[in-house]
Amino acid sequence: MKSEAGLYRIKPDCGGVIMKWICDGLGEDTDWVGDSYTFGIEYRGQIVGGIIMNNYRKDLDVWLTIYSTSPHWCSKSVLKYIFTTCFETLNCKRVNVFVSKDNQKSLNLCTRLGFKKEGLLRQYRENGQDCFIMGMLKKECKWL
Repeated sequence: MKSEAGLYRIKPDCGGVIMKWICDGLGEDTDWVGDSYTFGIEYRGQIVGGIIMNNYRKDLDVWLTIYSTSPHWCSKSVLKYIFTTCFETLNCKRVNVFVSKDNQKSLNLCTRLGFKKEGLLRQYRENGQDCFIMGMLKKECKWL
């Protein structure tokens, strides 16, 4: 049996292919992304997830956009990579995510990862959905 590390690979985004895959999956254009660091998560040879780190404010914070087609994107090694990049490489004090209020699976996942609900943006999404702002401080991160 392969170790977890042998099953997962972080794939840097070359030419915006992964960013487009993420945005297509979310039903959005890539216009909103701007300056970012994007990578894919490959599991057993297939891309099953992608992360866009955007709106980085030097030494302060970064926003994550996560898209997946399989629960297999979320491994300990992948989470360690994500949060080490945010908190150690980028030297952020906090990491932020938006989660639609009715997306219970994502809310549960973000809560288990250590994010805290910090606010509610009413009718924030184009379809009128409310959206939570969630954040994690470096000192709260259990993935480093």
